[in-house]
Amino acid sequence: METDIILRMATKEDAEEILEIYAPYVTDTAISFEYHVPSVKEFAERITHIMKKYPYIVAIENNRIIGYAYASAFKERAAYDWAVETTVYLRQDCRGKGVGKKLYLALEEILRKQNILNLNACIAYTSTDNVYLTNASIYFHYQLGYKKVGHFTKCGYKFETWYDMIWMEKMIGEHSFNPKSVISITDLHGLLKGL
Repeated sequence: METDIILRMATKEDAEEILEIYAPYVTDTAISFEYHVPSVKEFAERITHIMKKYPYIVAIENNRIIGYAYASAFKERAAYDWAVETTVYLRQDCRGKGVGKKLYLALEEILRKQNILNLNACIAYTSTDNVYLTNASIYFHYQLGYKKVGHFTKCGYKFETWYDMIWMEKMIGEHSFNPKSVISITDLHGLLKGL
């Protein structure tokens, strides 16, 4: 029997539990190019910084956070306002159950309400699957309608191996002559009930 998965906005108080999910991606994989697991304090600051403008969502099952997804600035210049970088991470034992898809679709819905148009995903790539990296994330993004738009060769070095980086994108809105202004997530909270 499947349990219900609840999605809600993260808080900085979730930092420790979210970091438990992220840490193995740093220590045991080349999915994250970080070498060292950040402190809970630093991770809480990252969450707080992102949530000044963008959504940061957690998935909860049996009172435990099992995954999270967020959007962050693609680039800091004003002309990039309508583009974001998307990120999703799941507990190792919760992959392949549709949680990542559920998180990403909810994230997209919020980003549409914010008038975001372009979703960009930066994904580590390996020419040969190994113990630290497979290309499962690329296939996951293809299934959600992302397209490959860039390939950077041997730009990340971790675990004595050079890895490539793939950029994928998905358009979720029309690129009009005079686009609607982007609405900060802090101004949308009233519209996010029942996430």
